[in-house]
Amino acid sequence: MDEELKNLIKVWVSAIISISYCYYIPPRIKSGVPRLLSVSPVLALFLLLPLFFSSLHLSLITAFFLTWLANFKLILFSFDKGPLIPIPPNLPRFFCFTCFPIKAQQSPKSQNHLPKLVFAIKVAIFGVLLHLYGYKQNLHPIVLLGLYFVHLYLEIEIILTFVKVLVFISLGCDLEPQSNKPYLATSLQDFWGRRWNLMVPAILRPAVYAPMRRVSERRMSSGWALFPGILVAFIVSGLVHELLFFYMTREMPTGEVTLFFMLHGVCTAAELAVKKKTTVMQRWRLSPVVSRLLTVGFVFATGVWLFTPQLRRSGVMERFTYEAVMIVELVNSV
Repeated sequence: MDEELKNLIKVWVSAIISISYCYYIPPRIKSGVPRLLSVSPVLALFLLLPLFFSSLHLSLITAFFLTWLANFKLILFSFDKGPLIPIPPNLPRFFCFTCFPIKAQQSPKSQNHLPKLVFAIKVAIFGVLLHLYGYKQNLHPIVLLGLYFVHLYLEIEIILTFVKVLVFISLGCDLEPQSNKPYLATSLQDFWGRRWNLMVPAILRPAVYAPMRRVSERRMSSGWALFPGILVAFIVSGLVHELLFFYMTREMPTGEVTLFFMLHGVCTAAELAVKKKTTVMQRWRLSPVVSRLLTVGFVFATGVWLFTPQLRRSGVMERFTYEAVMIVELVNSV
């Protein structure tokens, strides 16, 4: 634990110094390839920093905020695009806008007790999940896998809520929501674009989808140019997830995760193509309940097939839950 805390300090001090450099030097360099070259050492460093940890949680959190969010935002920043343009007025804001999914609007929200109640419920469910792991030898593998999915979703929500509070206290800004009730998705487009991991499409749209669509429009009509953009965005997401899996397992990628996202990209594109046929949609429109069951069922089934096997083979899920239990016990003992 002491060694991990030392590594945590070293990693985030390195991140602060690197982002400070990006705030002061690259803006003076012409946007485009020259500025991208000036930030490329930082991009490379952020690819390496998650490897400093043996803890799954610290490695994954660092990879999410630095390797994923910060690197993509700095690439967009190099071309005068993304949430870092216009450049925040001071270094603390630039750092937070680089590492965290912060909203551009900064007006304070009115007090609402419902989110607090929802957060308390999520924490309570998370506590129950940790307790259930003590009986996992009596649980069916599919049930246990479902618990792992819920665990990951709740833990991400809880961690981002704490980050949200810190960012609001320090800067008066708010974070982009992580998700919007993904279990209510009525289509794959709804699930990936409007409900699950909303920070990812918010980055992939300007970084991958929009440029690919502009290129595609040179060769096909604008109505169909969106499909290559969708497919490439899903493939890039798959490759990034392969990298995140590598940080957790320290094993060579198997391609299963990329295949998962390619499959969902193809299915989402096909879904949009069907929606373009209004007569077909009017004839085969399903009730929201059936649509939700089919959508969530498809995501879960394909996740079991392609998304989780590498994690199960490497024992990452067991290590991840063990770490979560140890962290909660450590906090309770303080």
